[in-house]
Amino acid sequence: MKQFKLSLAAALALAVSSAYAAPVVGPADDTFFTNPAAAALTGPNGDLLSYRVATVNLGANATPVNAWNVIYKSTDSRDRNSAVSGTVLVPKAAWAGTGARPVVIYAVGTHGLASGCAPSKQLALGTDYETANINAALAKGYAVVVSDYRGALAGASSTYLAGKAQGNAVIDSFRAAASVPNSGISLSAPAGIWGYSQGGQTAAFAAEQLSSYAPELKIVGVAAGGIPGDFFKTANYLNDSIGFAFLGSAIVGLGNQYPGQLPINLLANEEGKAALAKISTQCVFEALFDNQNTDIAQYTIDGINLEQLMAVESVNVTLDAQTLGRGNIGIPMYQYHGQADEFIPLDQAVSLKKAYCAKSTKVKFDLYPSEHIVTQFQAAPTVLTWLADRFAGKTADSTCNTTAADPKPTANPGGGDFIVSLKSWPLTASVGLKTLAQTVTLPATSTFTADANVTAKTLKGSLNVPNFKQTLKIIGLPIQVGLKIAPAGDTTGSVSVDNAGMLKIRGTSPVDITVTSVLGIPFGECKTVKPVQFPLTFDGPVSSLGNGALNFSGATSFPLIQGCFISAILSGLMTGSGQTYSLTVSPPAPVKF
Repeated sequence: MKQFKLSLAAALALAVSSAYAAPVVGPADDTFFTNPAAAALTGPNGDLLSYRVATVNLGANATPVNAWNVIYKSTDSRDRNSAVSGTVLVPKAAWAGTGARPVVIYAVGTHGLASGCAPSKQLALGTDYETANINAALAKGYAVVVSDYRGALAGASSTYLAGKAQGNAVIDSFRAAASVPNSGISLSAPAGIWGYSQGGQTAAFAAEQLSSYAPELKIVGVAAGGIPGDFFKTANYLNDSIGFAFLGSAIVGLGNQYPGQLPINLLANEEGKAALAKISTQCVFEALFDNQNTDIAQYTIDGINLEQLMAVESVNVTLDAQTLGRGNIGIPMYQYHGQADEFIPLDQAVSLKKAYCAKSTKVKFDLYPSEHIVTQFQAAPTVLTWLADRFAGKTADSTCNTTAADPKPTANPGGGDFIVSLKSWPLTASVGLKTLAQTVTLPATSTFTADANVTAKTLKGSLNVPNFKQTLKIIGLPIQVGLKIAPAGDTTGSVSVDNAGMLKIRGTSPVDITVTSVLGIPFGECKTVKPVQFPLTFDGPVSSLGNGALNFSGATSFPLIQGCFISAILSGLMTGSGQTYSLTVSPPAPVKF
């Protein structure tokens, strides 16, 4: 019986692959992203229409890859044929594991409605803010397939947050990738779907549709985080808050997908039409910063508020069609969410987990302590470990039977400034003493707390370093020195995120350094006469907030030490310019729920 099932699956895969038309090599310039005529969309879903070798910029030290841009056939939420573009990435090194190279079907989060924001174009420029996660999957040796969703092709309109269309698009991206000549991707390879935010919604919709839309594929697991599974609750959460751009973008995208059901031209006033038209030309960070704390009522005729708008029958039906948790998922799921998520409400994510568990889906749910963007990248190592277990055929665990109380959100109140809060984040730090040519390592329990106000572009926080003892070699002898490093005021500075998702931090952390003892003998207040200033300078992608790469390093000067009878000796050994430091701030670990 088992052999018959395997043979049937192989035959089905062969039948599907043989039905695909021969793909065409597309042009090297931007005309590649031209929307094909409807007559070209007559093949099966996933039919590869055109492809070309692509050049991608994945950053320094990235895994060398072969890359292709693709255009393929899919279907939208109304079961109409559509053309979708995407990028296929395959490590150049041979797959070191057994069997076919596994495939990660990567469902991107919000990039923006303009065609120039599409992942294919940003991966080419080296500006895609999700590159860190894609690189992490490539580093494991996996092939990665990235769909642009509908709307990246010239002449097409974005159907942002139309769940069924997005789910179909990522499933069909895998089918298309397997048809790229010499890609080495097999439709029979084990594959996992991974997405966050819009991508989490996409991944969950794809998983719900697999059994009917793509039964021939060997999808072994779905990892979905930050999922907007309940549009009614999510819309209320976004309205008149910092994430309004996502609500505005959804109005545009769903209006394009359901033009008769979301009558924007009838309900929007002139200001609203202009604002939505502008959002359609923006990428995600620009739209986010330009539309904070907007109430939809100011964009509607007669000030119709959100509740009234969602009560309109056709609007209600449209939003309800995006509800997740009604379909059955026949594969294991890793679901995750940030407890401080300021864009997607936590309670509806918990409800979604319970809905899937009730349908006997194996769901492992991790709760991260961070806000939305941080969680997206903090979760990557856990996601990839979980997917590796699925590719290896290991049995998936589940937290469906937890007896823990529902977690409470810790997000900053909506409607104010866009603040990313770092609450007692683990701090890994060391100081290099120039004269002694030795390194002092701060305790592992050190933490950093701060509020990064992206709206006001300010940073305010503090270090917390427990008193500790360090053995140093002084005149060739190991001497135990007691140290106290205490804040001499707030850590202050500026923080900003530009429209390309690049994070810039400029700040200073002042501390007083006290030698509390030598060889266990206290010598009074052997303290620096003025605070030591640790400059905090960082330039890098916003993903650095979550992937453990938020590092501040450099050199500073230690002032004289006074206050005890061995001050002169200590000053001679530990003061002056050229003292080095390294401070790495990482998010706290998640908890299971």
